[in-house]
Amino acid sequence: MARWDEILSLPVQNPPSLEFSAADLVWSKVEGWRDNIDRVALIPYARVDDFVRGESSNKDCPSRFHVEARRKRPLEMAYKPKVDGILEYILYWCSFGPDDHRKGGIVRPSRTNYVPKKNNAGRPNTKRGCTCHFIVKRLIAEPSVALIIYNQDKHVDKKGLPCHGPQDKKAAGTRAMFAPYISEDLRLRVLSLLYVGVSVETIMQRHNESVERQGGPTNRDDLLTHRYVRRQERSIRRSTYELDADDAISIDMWVESHQSHVFFYEEFSDSEPFTLGIQTEWQLQQMIRFGNRSLVASDSRFGTNKLKYPIHSLLVFDSDNKAIPVAWVIAPAFGSTETHRWMRALYNRVCAKDPSWKLAGFIVDDPLADVLAIRDVFQCSVLLCFWRLRHAWHKNLVKRCQETEMRVEMARQLGQAVDNICRGDGNVNLFQSFMDDFVEAHHFMDYFKAAWYPRIGSWTAALKNLPLASQETCAALEFYHNQLRLRLLNEDNTSAYQRADWLVDKLGTTVHAFFWLDEYSEKEDFSRYRKDEWASGLTSWRNALKIPDSDVTLEGECAKVTSQTLRDKVHIVWNPGSVFSLCDCKWADMGYLCEHVFKVIKVCRERGSALPSISLFQYKRALLEMLRCPPHDSVIRDHAISLAVFVQKQLSTLIDEGSSNITDKSQSIRVISENQGGDLIEERNCLNENSLSSSDGHNCMDMSETPGRITENLGGNLTDMAVKPNGFCNETDTENCGKMDVDRPSTRSSTRRLLHVEEGASNGFLLENGKRDSINKTTGVVNAPPPDGNDPAGFKG
Repeated sequence: MARWDEILSLPVQNPPSLEFSAADLVWSKVEGWRDNIDRVALIPYARVDDFVRGESSNKDCPSRFHVEARRKRPLEMAYKPKVDGILEYILYWCSFGPDDHRKGGIVRPSRTNYVPKKNNAGRPNTKRGCTCHFIVKRLIAEPSVALIIYNQDKHVDKKGLPCHGPQDKKAAGTRAMFAPYISEDLRLRVLSLLYVGVSVETIMQRHNESVERQGGPTNRDDLLTHRYVRRQERSIRRSTYELDADDAISIDMWVESHQSHVFFYEEFSDSEPFTLGIQTEWQLQQMIRFGNRSLVASDSRFGTNKLKYPIHSLLVFDSDNKAIPVAWVIAPAFGSTETHRWMRALYNRVCAKDPSWKLAGFIVDDPLADVLAIRDVFQCSVLLCFWRLRHAWHKNLVKRCQETEMRVEMARQLGQAVDNICRGDGNVNLFQSFMDDFVEAHHFMDYFKAAWYPRIGSWTAALKNLPLASQETCAALEFYHNQLRLRLLNEDNTSAYQRADWLVDKLGTTVHAFFWLDEYSEKEDFSRYRKDEWASGLTSWRNALKIPDSDVTLEGECAKVTSQTLRDKVHIVWNPGSVFSLCDCKWADMGYLCEHVFKVIKVCRERGSALPSISLFQYKRALLEMLRCPPHDSVIRDHAISLAVFVQKQLSTLIDEGSSNITDKSQSIRVISENQGGDLIEERNCLNENSLSSSDGHNCMDMSETPGRITENLGGNLTDMAVKPNGFCNETDTENCGKMDVDRPSTRSSTRRLLHVEEGASNGFLLENGKRDSINKTTGVVNAPPPDGNDPAGFKG
């Protein structure tokens, strides 16, 4: 019993890397069976596969470990909670053993019927008597922990000599020099290219050319065979999504055979709807890589009108701010509100891989989204992206209103209504006035009253209560939505759309392959063989950055933008400077925001003919509210001042480090603080329209949580300065928050929330009272308006 007491007292080790090996763990020696001393370590059971992959990637002796033996206690079997009881036992052995098929080697009696192959030493599955192996035990006492027993950690045979890898001289010239199987990255590349339609011959031709360029094979992947690729192609061609005539049974069979791709599964029952959460290993890695200290966005209603079950996509943003799907949730529309359980399952899966993973903000596109569940699970602020609403209005205006002047005016008023609501100056009555003003446009009004007016109240409430995501985020979500439509809804037989097993199979194979190739660094090698639907390119926002200012001309109520592909063609943009602008290009005709609209918005804001974005307005309003509610405790005040200095230094350091990579014109925002004289201390730069996440609350905020939530991504991701409510003074009791009776410097905290920065105002700092600061273009000094009343920063609410 003392042995088990010693084992269970060991710390559970969880290295932060995606994969880890024995070298990353601290091993302990305990008494084993038959007076042996075992090398043991405890890791989370969910990370056993990461340990196996890490051990297979040994640089000194690359290999692969396979399951040599497994014993698992059935879930329905009753058992006593014994301290040494085992739920699961797995023996992992190096794939070059344990049998030895070399001349004079030893083969186990159970393998005496083995028929030697011709030229055995050169085959990838050659057994060379390697003794390296380890045991994984899942204990009844600690089901969430895996006990690893690793005594034979050297890749040697029974004589103690190297039997494969670079140290084995007899393996030179054979595949035993390298790992016995291709890497997971190459396997995914081959499968993805086959799924998108690239032929076997093309894959092998490009692969052989790359091996020749580097001077011959240097690893196992360089020895990819035509036979292997052909076998994968044949397997794909013969596979079928319809595993059973009954759709529900077919889904059960798919889940059973793809356990590693499923993070949540709930069958239909009297109390719960059908829900299936899909996330591959690659998607999990992308979520950890691009989602940590950054944003996750939600596309919640794809395929509502065509598919049996709509798709809820969770997205992260890569270095180009393109959306990558990191999870798909399939559920009936009426079950979309049951989000807490699958979100918790997803969050636990990510944290099992990386315990330090934190989310800066969660972007929703549905006003009825379960915001409380999101905040409870991810512990982050929630933002709203109204791209879906704007896209539907834009597309139907083009479709249902043929008169250009009326279409432009209707778009302008819709944009003003949304803008006023977000700024706190409007309500649902603005849309009622809009319907009264355009009664003659009956085609669009019939659609608007039937589809949107019943839901306009929930949208109005969401626009008022949630901070808005940036326009770049809108462009990324629109681009993803269109790519998913092209890659998924392209079946000749549309009856397949009414089967859930087809949807699950298509997402896990073809659609996953498309998005994997989007992130593949060498995808240009196959560009000439692409189909139209997997040429992804950049988002409209990024394309707009490539348009020079000289190609934009403002002419009264419209703007003209010269095409970048056909220089003799000019696109006309109506309502310049507004997100509800209309353009005559093909992308805008489908209802999306095109690069011409984004470029015109940027030019208008730089020239001062358009207001800054709503996101920037909301952020500045939150800062002003912070100034109006001073903390009553001098300790809190002093901490807030030191925190402001900390934030300033962090931003300065990060911006200076990335200054060499800046290609577009930077825009200005302010880090608002006060020096002892009460003036604003400095102006800082923000690269482009990105947002700062917020914590919604109804009380003043505790700044003590802020240092751990400050991040900056100069590649286009967002800066998070979210804080948690702590209840220093109530929002409804703001008149009691008087001036501080202490000497300066003074700092004030927020009564509501700290919102995301989307962009800087190009020509001044727009105040709530309509005044602007003037910025000295040569010195960069901000000339603030004179102080008014008792406001120490010179702002008047």
